[in-house]
Amino acid sequence: MSSDERGGAGAGTYAGAAGRGLWVEEPARRRRMPDPVRSSAVRAVLIVAVTLTQAAITFFLTLTGSWLALPMALGAIAGTIVATWGVLDVLITRQMWNQRYGVLSQPSSTARSRRREARRAAREAAPGRIPRDDGPLTAFGRSTAP
Repeated sequence: MSSDERGGAGAGTYAGAAGRGLWVEEPARRRRMPDPVRSSAVRAVLIVAVTLTQAAITFFLTLTGSWLALPMALGAIAGTIVATWGVLDVLITRQMWNQRYGVLSQPSSTARSRRREARRAAREAAPGRIPRDDGPLTAFGRSTAP
């Protein structure tokens, strides 16, 4: 007899655990980031982590008075510039992705009906409209034969 059958330590310790398997897939709360944005975010996190580690080492080398403090300080300054670039790269890549693929432009039925009404009103407002014959594209679409 297992501990679950006896009502031991493992039985019913979690709410609703009685019929659930070990791995339960739950729907994600937010959509997954696009791959270019994710890769730039991972790159930025790694660069920032290395820069913070380098800055901490520089601080401790400065406290001990080591000669390595100056080269490490210069490296930490360069790392800060690179880390700033990495964070900006995430923001720019995210914005670029949203501008390129983020919005699917499909007018709704209300927008379509409003445009239809506006066109109908424009036609009714000017019923005796005379076509122009002096425009730059008047020769296109007409036959030149008299």
